[in-house]
Amino acid sequence: MRSLLRTPMMSPLPATELTALVRDSALIWLAGGVVGVSFGAIAVAGGLPVWVPVVMSLIVYAGSAQFSAVGVLLAGGGPFAAAATGLLLNTRTAAFSLAVADVLGRGRLTRLLGAHLVSDETVAFTLAQPDPVRRRVAFWVNGLGLFVAWNIGVLAGALAGTALGDTATYGLDAAFPAVLVALVLPTLRKDSAVRRAALLGAALALAAVPVVPAGVPVLLALAGLVAYRTSGRKDDAS
Repeated sequence: MRSLLRTPMMSPLPATELTALVRDSALIWLAGGVVGVSFGAIAVAGGLPVWVPVVMSLIVYAGSAQFSAVGVLLAGGGPFAAAATGLLLNTRTAAFSLAVADVLGRGRLTRLLGAHLVSDETVAFTLAQPDPVRRRVAFWVNGLGLFVAWNIGVLAGALAGTALGDTATYGLDAAFPAVLVALVLPTLRKDSAVRRAALLGAALALAAVPVVPAGVPVLLALAGLVAYRTSGRKDDAS
């Protein structure tokens, strides 16, 4: 990990600050690994071969989209329907990518790898950092660590298969939302504009849950981000 941090992908930080970022990221890695176990077990218990969730996690690497795609497959849907569902859910990462575009670096390979590592949790952790240098390092530390933890978890869950029983009974699906809430609370407390945008997005998502397919409420919640960006431009203009 430390050797990667010395590459041109990111600016160096003092050892104490780097250690603090790794420590703070550990909870997110743990949550990712736990939910990954659930995904791997669900996929294999539903009848898919072990290699399917493992390869999907390496290539697609999108937790909610993977759960949805596997759900479609296990319900009897075809691969095109599963892929379309995953793509719909993953359109939200376009906005996330724009939010962290300045921390990825300039090289094509670096930006390609960075784009693959974009996730809800890594973006939230990155944007919570106070300055550009820490944001750049935080993105790569958290993103690489979460990618490894997720894939190890998926492999473990897939190998365990049905031995874990019904993973829904463990409440594993609550792990990531809990981490995200913990990450955004400090910003919500100190920035009223972000708080208003978050409330708007949450209200739209909750209102849409009963009437639209799974994943669409998350996309509608991005309206809060649009409102935040718009209000920010207005403030700058004034």
